[in-house]
Parts: sequence; C-alpha cells; structure tokens
Amino acid sequence: MIQSDAFGYVNVMDKALDASWNRQKVISNNLANVDTPFYKRKDLDFASILEDEITKTKYRTLDNAVRSMDYSDLEPYVYTDAENFSYRIDRNNVDVDTENVELASEQLKYQILTTEMSHEFGRFNTVTKS
Repeated sequence: MIQSDAFGYVNVMDKALDASWNRQKVISNNLANVDTPFYKRKDLDFASILEDEITKTKYRTLDNAVRSMDYSDLEPYVYTDAENFSYRIDRNNVDVDTENVELASEQLKYQILTTEMSHEFGRFNTVTKS
C-alpha cells in the first residue's frame, strides 16, 4: 500500500486485483466441488464493499472519495450463495456452466485491472521523467 494522495486509485486497484484473484480461486474451488454432495457454492463480494466506501463519504466527486477512503476497510468477504437452495438430488448447488461464465468474467476483469494498473504507473513514469 502506497501512502500518498497521488496513489489513491492505485491503492483501490490493488485491493480490486487481490479481490479478483481471490474470487477466481473461490470459483475454481466451486468447480472442484461440483460432485461433492451437500456442497454449497461460495462467492466473494468486493463490489458492494467498494460501493459502500465510496458512497459513505460526504464528498461529491470520486477523486475526493478515493482520497479520503480508508483502504483497510476494502476487505472482501467470502459467503455461501443460496445456502438453502439446491436443484440437485445430492443437495449440491454448483452449476458448472454458471461457474465457468463467472470465472471467464472474473479473468477478464483481472486482465482489465492489470492493464489499467500498468497505464496508471505509466502516467506516473511520464510525470517523473518530465
């Protein structure tokens, strides 16, 4: 974590990258347990945590919200999804097709975040060379 107002978005992207990586692991674990009786799919929530942090500030701009944010509050959590729901006889609620779509989506999100992080550091590099 970099302690400077200039790195606010980098810090948020760092947390988002960690969350995306961990969500991919959670989804992969769901796929690995597709045939485990009574297993309930898990998921990881980061988006609502970030949204709450942004909206709880009194600032009207995203820049000010990010600048005033406590990054330690941006901790995603794993939860059991549809715990009481099962459409299968073995009480497992993992759907392979849904998990594969979620995994592909999360992989794309991770790629976009890494690209944006590279661009952000590229801008810092350009500024420091001037």
